[in-house]
Amino acid sequence: MAHRTGLANHLEQCLEVARFADYGPNGLQVEGRAEVRRLVSGVTASLALIEAAAAVGADALLVHHGLFWRGQDGRVTGWMKQRLAALLRHDINLYAYHLPLDAHPTLGNNAQLGAHLGLVTEGTFGDKALGVIGRPVDGACTLEAFAARVGTRLGRTPVVAPGDGRTVQRVAWCTGGAQGWFDSAIAAGADVYLTGEISEPQAHIARETGVAFMACGHHATERYGVQALGAHLATQFGLAHQFIDIDNPG
Repeated sequence: MAHRTGLANHLEQCLEVARFADYGPNGLQVEGRAEVRRLVSGVTASLALIEAAAAVGADALLVHHGLFWRGQDGRVTGWMKQRLAALLRHDINLYAYHLPLDAHPTLGNNAQLGAHLGLVTEGTFGDKALGVIGRPVDGACTLEAFAARVGTRLGRTPVVAPGDGRTVQRVAWCTGGAQGWFDSAIAAGADVYLTGEISEPQAHIARETGVAFMACGHHATERYGVQALGAHLATQFGLAHQFIDIDNPG
């Protein structure tokens, strides 16, 4: 059992929250009951996840994407009202960590995705060292073989802009919506850059530089950090922990 404040303090220190300027608040976003015995983790604080957490008797919900998104105007209407009302009705604490969870060197989304895909980390790049670069643990492979591995392990076929089709020796990655970091990955020496989403410019950049770009799904690439963090809290505080995946094709 843990007190909600004790959990928040531990997470703030563990994830070094103060290092990050983010578009929404990292930490305890909605206050629920004081004592936490059962923790549910998930990617996004959707109404479906909140209701699933309530159904299993969760005292706290730990997510990567909380209630607040870039560009919101702060009004509690529509879907925001529904989510907030469900949390308050069931007295569930909501903890959300965005960039701090991406960046953690062992529990974070990037670290956990790399381990899940069989990648060895060799360095970092970009602001706050959020981007990661490394290599396949079993050595260089063709782009086709690497894409097949990613598809199998993430359970969805990635969108691939193949560049010049070079052998994959060095892989750069950053989970979620980090397509804007493609140039930084190229400068870091990657043969392929892997992230969650692709926008219009990336296919052209891949074609013109020869470096492949792989979009694997925002949700699909960010399922692993929150699971690892939830398991860490369960061990640290003696909590019951369950990860609930609300599927998202994006």
